[in-house]
Amino acid sequence: MEHNHYPVRILLLWCLCLFTTAGSAQVTAQSLLSESPGREEGLYPPLSKDKKPKPTPPWYVDRFRVSAGVFFPINNTDVSVGTQDGTIGTNIDFENDLGFNKNTFTFMGDFQWRISRRSRLNFNYFRVARTSEYTLQRDITFGEHTYPVDGGIRAIFNTDIFRLSYGYAFFTNPKFEAGLLVGAHVVGLDAGIALYGNTASIEFRDDFGITAPLPDVGIWGGYAFSSRWYVNAEFDYLALTVGDYKGRILGYNLNVHYRIIDRLDAAIGYTGLNARVDADKERLVGYFKWGYNGPSLTVSYSFGKKPW
Repeated sequence: MEHNHYPVRILLLWCLCLFTTAGSAQVTAQSLLSESPGREEGLYPPLSKDKKPKPTPPWYVDRFRVSAGVFFPINNTDVSVGTQDGTIGTNIDFENDLGFNKNTFTFMGDFQWRISRRSRLNFNYFRVARTSEYTLQRDITFGEHTYPVDGGIRAIFNTDIFRLSYGYAFFTNPKFEAGLLVGAHVVGLDAGIALYGNTASIEFRDDFGITAPLPDVGIWGGYAFSSRWYVNAEFDYLALTVGDYKGRILGYNLNVHYRIIDRLDAAIGYTGLNARVDADKERLVGYFKWGYNGPSLTVSYSFGKKPW
């Protein structure tokens, strides 16, 4: 019996045409999508795109840090205090003319808050308090009195330095960071001379004290040598007039740190502060020029969870 295969052949031919048409449609759709003008011109977002990773600061950057230590400054102090009515004060070198010791030591402290991976806020303080008893080698006019040669005097020169600064790191990576800072030194000065003798009739004293805000701008940075050693430094300067005060300030410090254990560092550094202030008060006119420069030893403790 002869079988009729004609319907089967037609069915097979129809399936083959359907499969070929579907494959051609898929290829055409992919080609149109890849060749779309919008894709070339960036009108549509890419199918997949990796986000750019945020910069990672060096390992020593912590959320909060408290530092304390000792500072061994070498002092240079020039002061002149006259009166508003025209009495000109003697330009006094406190170390050479009043017998002050150039070498002293004092305590210093610092608190740092890393607001973000790039921003920091610093507050630091130190005080230098000095006194001297000396027999004058020349006549000296200070304030409203003239202190005679061979007169016995007691003198003081005390300085309180408060500083607040904000820094932003324009460059940061796991090895180093560097940026700009803006801040202000608030300088409290108290200078005084008293003449003493065998009779009360020849005893007198003069004091001159000021509190002067001295804004400054500068640069700062740090570099990690290894997993335990790193160095940081900053330099700041500004000269301007604020109210009755005309000031100029130059500050700098360099510190080499060693990570003793987790969160605890020790550092040796060199710190300098050189300033000049001209001040007018109710009766007196003062000129101060002084510098503190010397080595320091500090320890630091870090705490707080890093937000980055």
